[in-house]
Amino acid sequence: MFTLFHHPFCPHSRFIRLIVGEYGLELRLTEERTWERREAFLLLNAAGTTPVLVDDREPPIPGAAIIAEYLDEAYGQGMGAKRLMPETIAERVEVRRLMAWFNEKFFEEVSHPLVTERIYKRFMSEENGGGPPSADVMRAAKANVRYHLAYIGWLAQTRNFLAGDRLTYADLAAAAHLSAIDYLGDVPWSEDDAAKAWYARVKSRPSFRPLLSEWLAGVPASRTYVDLDF
Repeated sequence: MFTLFHHPFCPHSRFIRLIVGEYGLELRLTEERTWERREAFLLLNAAGTTPVLVDDREPPIPGAAIIAEYLDEAYGQGMGAKRLMPETIAERVEVRRLMAWFNEKFFEEVSHPLVTERIYKRFMSEENGGGPPSADVMRAAKANVRYHLAYIGWLAQTRNFLAGDRLTYADLAAAAHLSAIDYLGDVPWSEDDAAKAWYARVKSRPSFRPLLSEWLAGVPASRTYVDLDF
C-alpha cells in the first residue's frame, strides 16, 4: 500500500489520486498543510510541496510529474489498453505537453490562486500568509479560466480525449485542476459545451468518486460539483 501526503484541494494531489484510482492501487491518505512547514514532511520533500508518494520499497517520491512517471514505469505496462501513457514517442510528448500545461500553466494562472485565496487562507495564520481573500487575485484567476476552458473545448472537439483517442494523464491532470475550482463554483461551464461534455465523461469515472465525496466544513460544494449531469 502507498501513502500519499496530500491536501484534499491540492490539484496536483488530486491528479495522483485519479491515476491511482484508474490503476486500482491501494492508497492511504495523509493530509499535509504545507504552510506549516513540518520538519518531518520537509525530510520527505525539501521543497515542502504536495503531493509526496511513499512506497516502503522506494525512497519518497515528490511531485506530481515524478510520481506520474514512476507509476507509469512501475505499473503502466501491466495495464494494457488501460495504460495512461501511450506507446509512441509522439503521443507521449503530447501527453507530457498537456500535463505541463495544466500542472504548471493552469495551476499558476487559475487553480493555485483560487484555492489559496478561497480555501488555504482560511487555515493559515497571518504569519504564514493567511487573512481575507484578495479580490484582485480571484478576479484575475476567474478571467484566466475562460481561455483555458476554450482551449479544453477545442481539444475535446478535435479529439476523442484531450491528447488523442483514449484517456491519458492529460485528461486526469486537466480534470484534477478543474475539479478543485468546480467545487468552488468558479468554472463557467455554460461558455463551452464541448469542454463541459468532456469533463462530464471524465467525472463519471469510478476513480473520481472519492474526490466527489469529500466536502470541506464551512465551504459547501457548488451545484455542479457532484452532479454528473450538470
